[in-house]
Amino acid sequence: MISRVTSTTQMRAAQANLQASAQRLAQLQEQSSSLKTMNRASDDPARAANAMAVRAEQRATAQYTRNADNADGWLTTLDNALGSSTNILTKVRDLTVQGANAGTMSVAAKEALAVQIDGLRQDLLKEANASYLGRTVFAGNSDAGSVYNAAGIYVAGVATGATAVSVERRVGAGSTVRVDVDGGALFGTGTDSVFSLLTNISTALRADPAVSVSPYLADLDTSITSVIGARADVGARQARVESATSALVTQKGTLEAQRVQLEDVDLATVVLDLKLQEVAYQSALAVTARVIQPTLMDFLS
Repeated sequence: MISRVTSTTQMRAAQANLQASAQRLAQLQEQSSSLKTMNRASDDPARAANAMAVRAEQRATAQYTRNADNADGWLTTLDNALGSSTNILTKVRDLTVQGANAGTMSVAAKEALAVQIDGLRQDLLKEANASYLGRTVFAGNSDAGSVYNAAGIYVAGVATGATAVSVERRVGAGSTVRVDVDGGALFGTGTDSVFSLLTNISTALRADPAVSVSPYLADLDTSITSVIGARADVGARQARVESATSALVTQKGTLEAQRVQLEDVDLATVVLDLKLQEVAYQSALAVTARVIQPTLMDFLS
């Protein structure tokens, strides 16, 4: 059975096709002007959900990158401080070896050695209180502002009344890196600190009668070894940060490529589609004009 086709049916079909063609043309015009495949979530809900997930990963990656940059700053400050501390302690050891020859040195010479050691002690104190962006790198999360006071006494954690806790930076979804060193464990506290050791050496050099400083050499060697070990550990951590940074750069590029694929249009393709749709729309207009023609009833009405 053949369905009946009336003028009304033809007009409705022509109008529907014309409307669909106009809608597609408007969509392509919007894409060509915004350069986006989607201008609202309703355009493609599934693609919009994927794009939102990619953007969330991009924000997380950006935060991890900032964390890695901050961690690198902390570790670089630590590396410089530990390198300087090693040089300072090595110089102190050399001076102590000279001071061990007390029998052949004058009082003035020993005093000169003691003055140099006192100066190096102040330099070491400065390195032990090294800071990055206002945070002391040897004091963990302490808010004391310094690890040792001017007298060389350990004060980290005193302001909060608690022991300093280590500082970590998250450089990946499941990766964290410690960015500080426990100054109290490294440089010692109380009478066991390296600052007390240096004070004892300079005091021994000034003593009359002369006091041998040879017994202090073993303690100096232990301190130097500890500082060198801490610097090696910092170097290993910094290598992890650099590796994480490199991975984040790669991930950033991958996520951006995914975002572009989901959100951005291929300009050449959309311009070509736009031209084709314009031709299609003009054709639809011409066809509709022929279908919807005036009839005798139009004139009679």
